[in-house]
Amino acid sequence: MDLGLNGKRALVMSSSRGLGLGIAQALAAEGVDVLLTGRSADKLAEAAEAITAQGAGRARYAVVDLTHADAVERLVAAVGDTLGGVDILINNTGGPPPGRMVDADPGVLASQFDAMVMTVISLTGRLMPEMRAQGWGRVITIGSSGVIQPIPNLGLSNALRSALVGWSKSLSGDVAADGVTVNMLLPGRIHTERVDELDAAASKRTGASLEDTRAASRATIPAGRYGTVAEFAAVAAFLASSQASYVTGSLIRCDGGAIKSV
Repeated sequence: MDLGLNGKRALVMSSSRGLGLGIAQALAAEGVDVLLTGRSADKLAEAAEAITAQGAGRARYAVVDLTHADAVERLVAAVGDTLGGVDILINNTGGPPPGRMVDADPGVLASQFDAMVMTVISLTGRLMPEMRAQGWGRVITIGSSGVIQPIPNLGLSNALRSALVGWSKSLSGDVAADGVTVNMLLPGRIHTERVDELDAAASKRTGASLEDTRAASRATIPAGRYGTVAEFAAVAAFLASSQASYVTGSLIRCDGGAIKSV
């Protein structure tokens, strides 16, 4: 299937590794020019070189820390300097520290809200006018299965990502007639470094071995395994495609059936 993405331009946030990098790779394979972002210049340079070497879409990068006050301004400037504009925005941020909501530190909550919620809303607002003016755009925000079924010991993530659900749905209705779709893509247990870190934290907290922790996690997933980054990224690429032009305002699950609700 030709996704109709050749020549499009995408900003993929937090894309030096994990889900963000996987999505950038999938889009570039369809001929999209991608702008990678993250905090590690070395990792970004390596990833951009590897993507460009594949010979489809080109990859460039900008070193931006989403916790800094000037993150949005730097991202907007990088888009203008490297891509000349954007057709596809992949809102992806790192996750907050694990822990129970009852133990949450107000200062950590506030700083994580700025990085995970306000940055996403502000950046999308800055890039949206161009998408509307050209009559085509895609906004895909990476969330978590925790916005539907809260994940134990990830209280901050459950709360902050849920704030983006209401924002995404509201925005989708505002811009649908302009040819811009706005969706959220919810990963379940996709095997990334972040998931390895969470499994290690759970193992330490419970005293169980790491392998037993992973086995218990896999047992809760009907598919019986963790998903791959490539599987997740393929769903993102479809949501960004021309064929997905009538899909908007949705929460799309990619979780192997792990979420129990209808």
